[in-house]
Amino acid sequence: MSEPAPPSAGPVRLTAATDADMRRLGARLAALLAPGDLLVLTGGLGAGKTTLTQGIGAGLAVPGAVVSPTFVIARVHRGGRLPLVHADAYRLGSVAEVDDLDLDASLEESVTVVEWGEGLVEGLTGDRLEIVIEPGADERRTVTLTGVGARWRGVPLPDTV
Repeated sequence: MSEPAPPSAGPVRLTAATDADMRRLGARLAALLAPGDLLVLTGGLGAGKTTLTQGIGAGLAVPGAVVSPTFVIARVHRGGRLPLVHADAYRLGSVAEVDDLDLDASLEESVTVVEWGEGLVEGLTGDRLEIVIEPGADERRTVTLTGVGARWRGVPLPDTV
């Protein structure tokens, strides 16, 4: 069994003081994204995962509202620079349930953002951007960005919002 690939970019830690900062960070990340990119968002309830994804959607210029896919599990937003697949693995209990979503079918052409995906979606691809959001005082959040795999080698991750 081989060792997991070490991070290729980051980790970068930054502070997002408001929801607007989270959306701005999402838009900045969107400028770096390419077809096939997987983003794994980790953070507690209300941490700002969907808010960050709204910024990514805005940065990709996807039409319509980007809302939490908690009850539908996954939403596909088309019509922007790249399709955005926004999934929520909160109610999924196993890798087999993630496989049932068939996320890998659209992975090559889309940007895929998975909330609550840690420990469930890493097998979809060896390359991913891991984003951990930790709440602090007031609306302030600490966001840690870590690129994993060859795709993220040399990619300058934002260090401010």
